[in-house]
Amino acid sequence: MAVTDYTIATLGSHSSLQILKGAKDEGFKTLCIAKKGSEKVYKSFGVADEIISVDHFKELFDLQDELVKRNTILIPHGSFIAYMKIEDFKNLKVMYFGNKDVLEWESARDLERKWLTDANIKIPRIFDKPETIDRPVIVKFYGAKGGMGYFLAKDTDDFYEKIADHINEKYVIQEYIIGVPAYFHYFYSLLNNELEIMSFDKRYESNVDSIGRISARDQFALKKIDPSYVVVGNIPITVRESLLPEIFGMGERVIEKSKQLISERGLFGPFCLEGVITPEAEIYIFEISARIVAGTNLFEPYSPYTYIKYGKPMSTGRRIALEIKNAINKGKLLDIVC
Repeated sequence: MAVTDYTIATLGSHSSLQILKGAKDEGFKTLCIAKKGSEKVYKSFGVADEIISVDHFKELFDLQDELVKRNTILIPHGSFIAYMKIEDFKNLKVMYFGNKDVLEWESARDLERKWLTDANIKIPRIFDKPETIDRPVIVKFYGAKGGMGYFLAKDTDDFYEKIADHINEKYVIQEYIIGVPAYFHYFYSLLNNELEIMSFDKRYESNVDSIGRISARDQFALKKIDPSYVVVGNIPITVRESLLPEIFGMGERVIEKSKQLISERGLFGPFCLEGVITPEAEIYIFEISARIVAGTNLFEPYSPYTYIKYGKPMSTGRRIALEIKNAINKGKLLDIVC
C-alpha cells in the first residue's frame, strides 16, 4: 500500500496543526477530530482534508470502525492524556503511533521517577510526607494539565494551607530547583535506531512569569500573590553547545532504560524531558512527556537543529509523518504502531 492509502488523524487540540501540516507535507490524507465550535481553526489553516465534529474527545472511541476502514493512523498528543483514561487506549482498534505501554509510566509519577533514576538522570528530591519539607517545594498534580493547580510551598504549614483547595487530587511534593526551566524535545527513530534533538523551549506560565513585572514594593502592598503555573504559551530557546553532549546522553539513557523497564520496543517517536539548568550548568529533570509536546509548535517549519540536520523544513509533526512514511515504504509499519 502507498502513503496515499493511509489517513493520519489526531484530536483538534494541543499540537494538531503541526501534526496535520506535517502529514500533508509527506503526502498523507489528514483527518481532524475537533470539538464543536473549534472547527473554524482547522478549516482556516487548511491542514485537514476532513473534520469530524464531536461534543467530547471521548467520542473518538465511537468512530473506531470508520477510522479502521480508512487505514487511519492516530497521532497522540497532550490532550489524549488530559481528557481520556489510559485504560481507554489499551483496546483501541485504530492504529496508534507509538508504544501505548509507555503511557502508564508517563502518567504515574512514581513509575516516572523510577524510569528517570534508573536512567541515571538527576531529579529533584521528592518528599513523601509534608512534615519532612525543609526547603521550598513545588506541588504538582498527576496528568497532563498544563501546570494547572501547581503551587509553591515554603514549609509544612504553607503546604497544608494551600493543599486544602485540592481535596482528593493525587500530587507529588518536589524540591524546587533554582535555575532556568528548559524543555528538551527529542525524536527517537525505531527504524534507524537513532536519537535526534529536535528543539528546545521554555514555558510562559501565568502568573509566575508576570510576577517579575511587579516591583517588590508593590507585591508587598498587594499583600498576597500566590504564583500559579498554568502554561499560556511557549518561548523558543537554544542551549549552550557544550551542553548538547549531556542532553544527547540523557535522551539515550532514557530510551535504553525504557526497553528494559517497559517493553522490548520501549519509547520511540517524539518525547520531551522537562527540566531546569542550574547556575552550575547541572541539569535536573522533573518530568518526561512520552509524546509530542506543545513547545514544538514554535518550530514550524523547522528549528535551528532540524534545519542543520535536514536542510529543509522539518517540524516534529512532519518528522512523525516521515517516520510513518518510511515505515510504510519499508514494509515495517507494524513496527511503529500498536
